[in-house]
Amino acid sequence: MDLALLRTFLAVHRAGSFTRAGPLLGVSQPAVTGQIRALERQLGRPLFVRQARGVSPTTAGDELARKIAPHLDALLEITEGGPGEEPSGRTVHLAGPPEFTALRVLPALAQLVEQGLTLRAAFGDTGENLSGLAAGHCDLALTTSRPRGELLAATPLCDEELVLVAGPRWTARLGGPAVVRAKGARALDHVPALSVHESMPLMSRYWAAVFDAPLTQSGAIVAADLRAVLECVAVGAGMAVLPRYLCADALDAGEVIALLDPPVPPLRTYFLSIRAGTLALPHIARTHDWLLRTATAW
Repeated sequence: MDLALLRTFLAVHRAGSFTRAGPLLGVSQPAVTGQIRALERQLGRPLFVRQARGVSPTTAGDELARKIAPHLDALLEITEGGPGEEPSGRTVHLAGPPEFTALRVLPALAQLVEQGLTLRAAFGDTGENLSGLAAGHCDLALTTSRPRGELLAATPLCDEELVLVAGPRWTARLGGPAVVRAKGARALDHVPALSVHESMPLMSRYWAAVFDAPLTQSGAIVAADLRAVLECVAVGAGMAVLPRYLCADALDAGEVIALLDPPVPPLRTYFLSIRAGTLALPHIARTHDWLLRTATAW
């Protein structure tokens, strides 16, 4: 069987589209379509079903991808590496949320960079990062949910504690944490809510876990980076739910104040997600294992 056809098939499987697979392979969309049709004729069965946007694999397509991905990726590692090139010198493309990637993940990988690894980081939310991983745009993705299906796999990386915080002025206007403990969510109804997304994901999680109630506020300020949200809280714009690692220094300095200290604080789990078979590539496997070991101290 022609390895070029299998490579095209795997690109389409990961990209979810003949059109998106073309640029990854350096060929036109008609060429991709022709190669997939040729492979389907050889195998005697359809591998993809056309949809309104892109294609979805058939059961046979998923099974073929599972079988060939580790071997094709390993061959690509060999053929793209120069003579005598060490795996540590290869580039790892990483995707994750901006603040967690910038403050936790990239500093943790500094030692591997000193040893010759090259990193490229992209920022996005979990949906964007998983889509990019499936399409082959990145090698590792930091996500807050497990991917579905057999193409992607995930390992729990770490848990982050969520803290409800406000600036000193809002805390004083509320009467302090004691009033919030006594009145619960009712005490916060008039406080502007700050969030990283219109859906208010962290605050909604906190309200459900701590107050056993739905969140009724909408975002007074929505900024796509939690560091910006923290700065707005510190200057008195309102309240927010933030990861403790992000606001620990501001809490210690009194720039923000925890409005509650629940016995069981809400947690959010991060996962380290990969494409099936890519751990056969030494530079990706090393980065993956390094992050899992380092995250035990987070």
